Amino acid sequence: MTGERKHLEGNGRGTTSAVQSVDRAVSVLEILARHGEAGVTEIAGELGVHKSTAFRLLGVLENRGLVTQAKDRGKYHLGAGVLRLAGAAAVRLDISQEGVPVCRELADELGETVNIAVLDDDAAVNIMQARGTASVTAQNWLGRRTPLHATAGGKVFLAHLPPAVRESHLTRPLRRFTERTLTTASELRGELETVIEHGYAATLEELELGLAAVAAPVRSHDGTVIAAISVSGPVYRLRADRLPELGSRTATAAAELSRRMGYGF
Repeated sequence: MTGERKHLEGNGRGTTSAVQSVDRAVSVLEILARHGEAGVTEIAGELGVHKSTAFRLLGVLENRGLVTQAKDRGKYHLGAGVLRLAGAAAVRLDISQEGVPVCRELADELGETVNIAVLDDDAAVNIMQARGTASVTAQNWLGRRTPLHATAGGKVFLAHLPPAVRESHLTRPLRRFTERTLTTASELRGELETVIEHGYAATLEELELGLAAVAAPVRSHDGTVIAAISVSGPVYRLRADRLPELGSRTATAAAELSRRMGYGF
C-alpha cells in the first residue's frame, strides 16, 4: 500500500470518527431533552458506548455550556448554552415571519428591494427579501454575507454595538470596495454618530458602483438591535437628495417590525 493511499485511508477513518462523535454528542442532547436529566451510566446505555466515552462527550458539551451537572446528584441536564442557541434561532424565525408584511408593504410603496439582515460576527447576513415593481431584475441578496463598514445595514449594527466591540471592528483592516468606501476608523466614527442622530444609515456606492441603500434598526422587546431593514437600488433612483426621505420611511417600517417583536410594550 502506497504512502498516499495510507494517508487517504487515515483521513477517511478520521472523518468517520469525527462524524460519529458529532452524532453521539447530538444524541446526548436529545436524551437529556427527553428525560430532563440523566447520569453517565444511563446515557452510555442508551448510546451503546462505554461509560468513559459518554463521560468524554459530556465533558465537551459541559465545556461549551450545553450541558450542566447537578453536583448533588451527579446527573446531567441541558445547560444555558442550548437556550442561547435556541433563542438565536427563534429570533431569526420570528423576524422572518413578522417581517414579511412589513417588508412587502415597504417594497410595494417604494418599488425597490427590501432586505432584513441580522448580525453574524463580522458581517451582516440577509435572511429575508422583498422586491418592488422597479427591482424585478435586482440581484438576490438572500443568505449573502455583507461587510459591516460598507453597507447601510452593517453601519446600523456597528452604530449600536457596545463601544469596545465597535472599536474592535473599526480598528481592524477594512477592505476598500470602491473609491467611496470608508476605510478608516475616524471616518466611520463620524458616520456612526450620524446614524444614531438620524435613526438610519445610508450608503452611496460604497459596496458596489451604482448601488445605494438606506437601513434602520429593528429592536427586540428589551431595546437590543437584533436586525436591520434596508432599502437598496440603483443610484439613479436612490439619489443622494432622496436618501433622507427614504431613510425616514425605512425607519418607520423598522419601528413597526420592532413593535411586532415586542418593543415598546
